[in-house]
Amino acid sequence: MLKPEASGIKAIIALFLIHFLGDFYYSFINPLLPVFVEKYLLSMTQVGIITGMSRFLAFIVQPPVGYISDHYYPRLFILGGLFISFIFIPLVSFSSGFATLIFFICLGSLGSSMFHPASAGMVSLYAGRYMGLSMAIYNLGGTLAFAVGPLFITAFVGYLGLEALPFTMIIGFLVVFAIAEMLPPPRKGDLKKFGFIGSLNEAFGEVWKSIVIIWIVMVLRSLVGQSFLTFIPILFTKEGHPLIAIGTMVSLFTLAGAISGLVAGHFSDKIGYKPIFLIAHGLATPSLYLLLAVSGALIYPAVFIGGFFIFATLPLGLAMAQVLAPKGRSMVSSLMMGLAYGTGGLLAPLTGKLADVFSIRAVLTVLSFVPLISIILLVFLPEPKKRNTFKI
Repeated sequence: MLKPEASGIKAIIALFLIHFLGDFYYSFINPLLPVFVEKYLLSMTQVGIITGMSRFLAFIVQPPVGYISDHYYPRLFILGGLFISFIFIPLVSFSSGFATLIFFICLGSLGSSMFHPASAGMVSLYAGRYMGLSMAIYNLGGTLAFAVGPLFITAFVGYLGLEALPFTMIIGFLVVFAIAEMLPPPRKGDLKKFGFIGSLNEAFGEVWKSIVIIWIVMVLRSLVGQSFLTFIPILFTKEGHPLIAIGTMVSLFTLAGAISGLVAGHFSDKIGYKPIFLIAHGLATPSLYLLLAVSGALIYPAVFIGGFFIFATLPLGLAMAQVLAPKGRSMVSSLMMGLAYGTGGLLAPLTGKLADVFSIRAVLTVLSFVPLISIILLVFLPEPKKRNTFKI
């Protein structure tokens, strides 16, 4: 029988693997955008629509799932969401045009909306006083997937062609059954006895203003990060970089976020969340501006540095919100990871439209200054109290 500490570690590892598998398949979309543009003759506006719709269905609809997860058992949402993601996203190879392409992408994105709130909401049950680091480990599953996935799928499609994409489902079937054995047993939600309004009052209460501030900051971070992830591949493809190089850049951008999330999570447990927020957002603007200014081989380290700072605070927003509102773990996770990330994604069509008018480089240059502006909001952010016990 596992000791409590070992049980907690096993649970965090299982949640890490869940996050990795689901986002591994979702990460196929962005690096394949140049292939879709060439095959289906898509405009930048249509690219923005694909990104916006996928983000909307993967993230905006998460709050209802988070609400249900806080009242009932989350296992069905976690495993069901994984199955939907790794089945429908590879089916884009059967698309005959823009309409069927976005249809398969939307179905696969719905699966992502199912497993994210439930799995993220379980982290605080096993994190104890290492909330920042535990959430960073969970987040590492997603960011590592977005780092490895693009490199894998660009190489896979580059060698075997888009029509071979359904064979990637084999990976999902093999891994999901292993995850099912490791997944922590279901637990009753803390809010089951409350109605809708009562649940909101019980979960957020006096901390709702702080939750709103964190949410706005996370939306702004999401807008910038997703815009760079979406349009950097298009920009550098137009400037002559091959597909494998594009996949490498996307992987470096997200891998840097995986590393910075662990670093930020570790230090947030020591010095607090707010100082890390201020440092990361203050350095994100010059890093992203540098990414757009350099050329040649310098692009690769610049991509890494830009991703390092723009993604560093993603796990901190989740951790801080769960500490402030522990009774609504899945709900608040869906707001920070789902609604915030999805709202940023919904603005992708606008980014694409502006890129059609002014150029991709000009729009991304303006967006690189958004993290610096968000520091104004961070000044009003409170520092939650530390948790001192290991909870099982």
